[in-house]
Amino acid sequence: MDATRESEVIRTMIRLADTLVAGYDIVELLQGLAERCGELLGASATGILLADRSGRLEVVAASNESSDLLEVLQLAAGDGPCIECYRRGEAVSVPDITALDRWGPFRQAAQEQGYRSVYAFPMRLRQTTIGSLNLFQEQAGPLDRGDAETAQALADMATIGILQARTLEEASQLSAQLQHALNSRVVIEQAKGFVAYRRGISMPEAFELIRRRARETRQPLSELARQIVSRQIEF
Repeated sequence: MDATRESEVIRTMIRLADTLVAGYDIVELLQGLAERCGELLGASATGILLADRSGRLEVVAASNESSDLLEVLQLAAGDGPCIECYRRGEAVSVPDITALDRWGPFRQAAQEQGYRSVYAFPMRLRQTTIGSLNLFQEQAGPLDRGDAETAQALADMATIGILQARTLEEASQLSAQLQHALNSRVVIEQAKGFVAYRRGISMPEAFELIRRRARETRQPLSELARQIVSRQIEF
């Protein structure tokens, strides 16, 4: 890893650490992580999946808010490399999606969107796995070892942040926090649709407007989304 790249990785970790304060927004944390992983690792797209109370993976963040990527991620969460990564608690590499002899729906959707390879990294602390960080590439081939180590390190740090100082015995609190993140994502999707319709813009554009307003007003992204959906504010 060159000096410039190493300094960027360190800066990203510092940002993650700065975000992990009382009252931080999990959705915003993971959205920032997805975007930074794309920039740092040169991934065509990045997505993060978290498990709900039943262990089902759901999309909670994506570097590209397009419906195409979200659809691929949802399929991966149902049956694909991302869910295998979560179940095993180990990284899963697919250097050539076209060569897959399983996960038919995922393979087809990924190819249709131009993705040729995917790499999934567990969000894990000790024996507890809460989700997966997933990198998609438009070219086939193995992921650079340094990139793989960086991706896993960032996934680990985000996981530690989410779990904070809680012990593994505090499963009910962890489950509630993760469920809150997943519920927040639903509200954010609703807010995106509302703003997109009202302003006649695309969903990704609507998402950026909402994020910008959240930062300007210094409030959690999920809270602003709830205000938009409930029409407590004009947007």
